Amino acid sequence: MTETIKSLRDSAAVRWTVLLLLAFAMFCSYIFMDILSPIKDLMQSTRGWDSTAFGTMQGSETFLNVFVFFLIFAGIILDKMGVRFTAVLSGVVMLIGATINWYAVTPQFMGSGLETWFTNNLNYIPGFDELGISPFYRGMPASAKFAAVGFMIFGCGVEMAGITVSRGIVKWFKGREMALAMGSEMALARLGVATCMIFSPVFARLGGTIDVSRSVAFGVVLLLIALIMFIVYFFMDKKLDAQTGEAEEKDDPFKISDLGKILSSGGFWLVALLCVLYYSAIFPFQKYAVNMLQCNLTFHEVPADSFWATNTVTIIQYIIMLIVAASAFASNFAKQKAVKYTTLILAIVSLVVFCYMGYMRQSAETVFAVFPLLAVGITPILGNYVDHKGKAASMLVIGSLLLIACHLTFAFILPMFKGNAVGGIIIAYLTILVLGASFSLVPASLWPSVPKLVDQKIIGSAYALIFWIQNIGLWLFPLLIGKILDNTNPQLVEDVKNGLISAEEAAVSYNYTAPLVMLAFLGVAALILGLVLKVVDKKKGLGLEEPNIK
Repeated sequence: MTETIKSLRDSAAVRWTVLLLLAFAMFCSYIFMDILSPIKDLMQSTRGWDSTAFGTMQGSETFLNVFVFFLIFAGIILDKMGVRFTAVLSGVVMLIGATINWYAVTPQFMGSGLETWFTNNLNYIPGFDELGISPFYRGMPASAKFAAVGFMIFGCGVEMAGITVSRGIVKWFKGREMALAMGSEMALARLGVATCMIFSPVFARLGGTIDVSRSVAFGVVLLLIALIMFIVYFFMDKKLDAQTGEAEEKDDPFKISDLGKILSSGGFWLVALLCVLYYSAIFPFQKYAVNMLQCNLTFHEVPADSFWATNTVTIIQYIIMLIVAASAFASNFAKQKAVKYTTLILAIVSLVVFCYMGYMRQSAETVFAVFPLLAVGITPILGNYVDHKGKAASMLVIGSLLLIACHLTFAFILPMFKGNAVGGIIIAYLTILVLGASFSLVPASLWPSVPKLVDQKIIGSAYALIFWIQNIGLWLFPLLIGKILDNTNPQLVEDVKNGLISAEEAAVSYNYTAPLVMLAFLGVAALILGLVLKVVDKKKGLGLEEPNIK
């Protein structure tokens, strides 16, 4: 039966085109979010950022969202001004913050009057220092301080974009394939993690000279493209409202009492706390994952004249990554079995080739780049299952178990294979793939559950509150990991200060056991909350275990 097209939203092609615009914008923001993660060792050796400075700077991304309550204001802006305005605004804010972040790590900043100012200032912030939440500290490199300022602004934009994209998907897909759409958006956006891991080190080392600012510049250009995507979305969304006669969300005024309705929901709090635990165990880990692999695996230097040391192999590997993602994703939508299994086999073979190339390149960045690939393939499956069968809360319990297993494997099993060139890489690949898969359970099952817990008109505020609570973890745990690394490796820190070991060698010599155990405990807490959520859902009939499409 042919589908009757009444508006742009009723056209599957247009609906999914809108999703691609939003997903690509988030793809670019994900790249910038972790642009320095694969070059943590270079930040230490070229800019003097130890683990504490690196962690403090990375945690600053969410500082304004958490402590100045910007995310709450973003939710209010979204509810009052609508998806279109907020999407473009978030793109502009991200671009401004990213540009500041880029300048902070350029050679031009070094030795400038601005560097002198940041060296002499922001060493003590009344109130924040007493509470132990200051985004700066005495002795923090000036470049890290200024980069933190830019990252704070970028963080405001990227989290605003996150809640806006979620609201936009609800608007275009409500009553349709919403879980599939949300899961697919996050799966595609997370390819940004792999892109970042593959290309950031390449730009930093381009031409045989190390310049970390080139990596950040790459991210800035992509954020400019993201802004363009949001502008295109603006006009498509405006046309939709013109067709349907719907008023933009700003016609539904925000009231403070709406927040009370959200906060009084027990189901909302369980979902929000699950989000903060899940995301705190993944996003902060991503910022240190490459360095963790450098410290726990044995890599051999690839000869400069080898094919595996060229930038050509980088392009080839990235193309293969796109083939893995596209074929794995497409296999979910193939109607004929022959096409379905052909694309699935292509995805598996391409994934094996991708992993082999990562091994031959002997770099931790290309090993961790496999992180989102399994998720791209299974997230649509999970989203489709939740849409038609339900069981969202049950999926969260499974995700928590996988999360615990992966972090404990990184903490205790992977170090046992140090020196084993093949065994260590295999363990790393398998664990990283499973971790990425466990993370895909969140967008496929958790985010589509929010509209079941709150009224339609305050969804923007509900997402904002969840993101705000989540941001507390995203601020705290990068900082904690950095401090724990320095405090549990005191001899290493002391040897660097005394010149007994070079910064380059120190950067790849940390013991990561303590922070990884901490992240595993977050998984344990998420598991307990997931079980509680199942009980509450059954008792109160929240509908989290029910399908979205009835």
